[in-house]
Amino acid sequence: MGLFKTNPFGHKLILKKWLIRILGALTHRRFKGFNQLQIEGSEIIKNLPDNNVLFVSNHQTYFADVVAMFHVFNASLSGRVDSIKNIGYLWNPKLNMYYIAAAETMKSGFIPKLFAYAGSISIERTWRSKGKEVNRQVKMSDISNIAKALDDGWVITFPQGTTKPWKPIRKGTAHIIRHYKPIVVPVVIDGFRRSFDKKGLRIKKRGILQSMEIKQPLEFDYENDSVDDIVEKLQFAIEQHPSFLKVIPTEELQAEEELNKERKWQY
Repeated sequence: MGLFKTNPFGHKLILKKWLIRILGALTHRRFKGFNQLQIEGSEIIKNLPDNNVLFVSNHQTYFADVVAMFHVFNASLSGRVDSIKNIGYLWNPKLNMYYIAAAETMKSGFIPKLFAYAGSISIERTWRSKGKEVNRQVKMSDISNIAKALDDGWVITFPQGTTKPWKPIRKGTAHIIRHYKPIVVPVVIDGFRRSFDKKGLRIKKRGILQSMEIKQPLEFDYENDSVDDIVEKLQFAIEQHPSFLKVIPTEELQAEEELNKERKWQY
């Protein structure tokens, strides 16, 4: 790797590598220390191509979800199966890995800006801005940047566009899948909302068992599947389809609602 080599977004790869190493070392114990991350299905990662892979996941915090995925994916590429033991995998991280995030979130402070340099594709949300509902056109430059990232490597996205559970899938993800036809790998996470604050920076509770399940790539019929069909498949894949609510105990739903009320006053 040349000293001044950059990725398609102009970020110096040597800086990105050291940033991932440092941030990874600082965050490792959040998932393999005072909290534990239970991983399932990471053997899938090793067999994926180097680019045009889209990871779709439910969302629980702004940053901890992505940080955990960076750990798990890099550990898997280093030969570890369902484990992030021994952070030596951070010495040579995958540098063409990106994640989609709201531009206003990534500009909200020094730490978010560091995370942004590590791999953010910052987009302008069309439905919400500064805590208020909006309705604006999709920026074509955002779509172009997502395509650029897929062409270069792997992209992580949270198609609900919010950390609140059971919200509908945004159709923009389905349009991207139909147009660019990436390999789509579902990821289901849990426990992060109990471990961390909403931003995923402050530890809220220790001793929490977090989980991450990486599922087999989805199959689509691009000739016959509509956008709505793809949306429904994504909902089931990341376990956010409304039908899942029918099998969740009432007590758990009530506890989740109380947490949401608490967050409303905290942020």
